[in-house]
Amino acid sequence: MTTTSSTRRVRVRRTPALVATLAKQSWLFMIGSALFAAGMAVSIWGLADIRVANILCFVGAWFFTAAGLIQVALSGAATTPLESGSGVMARPAWLAAVIQSFGTLMFNVSTSAALTAKTVGTEEKLVWTPDAGGSVAFLVSAVFVFAAYRQDRGTLWDPRQPAWWSAQLNMAGCLAFGVSAVGAFVLTDGSPLSSSVANWGTFIGAICFFVASAIVLPRQQAST
Repeated sequence: MTTTSSTRRVRVRRTPALVATLAKQSWLFMIGSALFAAGMAVSIWGLADIRVANILCFVGAWFFTAAGLIQVALSGAATTPLESGSGVMARPAWLAAVIQSFGTLMFNVSTSAALTAKTVGTEEKLVWTPDAGGSVAFLVSAVFVFAAYRQDRGTLWDPRQPAWWSAQLNMAGCLAFGVSAVGAFVLTDGSPLSSSVANWGTFIGAICFFVASAIVLPRQQAST
């Protein structure tokens, strides 16, 4: 650092673009969540054609996928030695990341199909089924998030830590997405079981995911 009587220069460490970081993961999840929330807002309040909502969710799903891949890269080794005896066990943090990443891929399939689906069969097989599968994957991953937190911190009750609140909000978001999938179930006439439940579930879930990622977003640190 160099200073003068009137000027202070701050040197900020920059991370190479292709290096996986928590900050990149958080921002990608936040952008994806914002796009999902915007898409649902369009649908709930009739702000634009339904195609706009579908496009916003389609783009948002790709941000989710990118964030999920970074999460896998940051999750570390897949296994860890058993505390007693020989052998290894899968690490909860790795399982949470991989299962959630799989869920994001299911949302890619669902949101892509929603752009062109014209028949009840397509809506059921390529829109609702992968959407429901992705929601189940998110719920399972949220359970492993708690298991990973318990393994790392030695407790499941730690409200003074931002990561603990992030885990709670992540679970709430996953539950909301699950409720949304139920509401989106395709009836024989091609209509959803409850479009209101589907839209509000996704909207609330997206807000939860946004805040969960924002809470753990690393603050930029500068050397002085």
